[in-house]
Amino acid sequence: MRCVIARFPFELTKAGVLESMKGVKPEPVTGDSVIIGRRHYPAKQVGQVITRQDRRDFSGGEVLRAMAQLGFTCRTAPRAAETAEAATARIVDPLQRASALLGAPLSI
Repeated sequence: MRCVIARFPFELTKAGVLESMKGVKPEPVTGDSVIIGRRHYPAKQVGQVITRQDRRDFSGGEVLRAMAQLGFTCRTAPRAAETAEAATARIVDPLQRASALLGAPLSI
């Protein structure tokens, strides 16, 4: 299947990706990941092995999209919509703000 990663077209197959990743030890996953075989690989590591390019040349999203097209299971990192501090900054009542900062549930 033709996949574009870092503005370069690659002709990738599922068997080819499995062969490329054989023997590659997965790095610790801290963000987006791809499950190849029974192992979880960071998306950037997979992109680097498959394209032989520097990790700074492409995004993890490009790799996830290409791997999903090939049929691999991809997981995106949970991204916090807002921090707890931003949520408590919107609270007007000082007592509720103090409770939120201490971790108590808000009662409105």
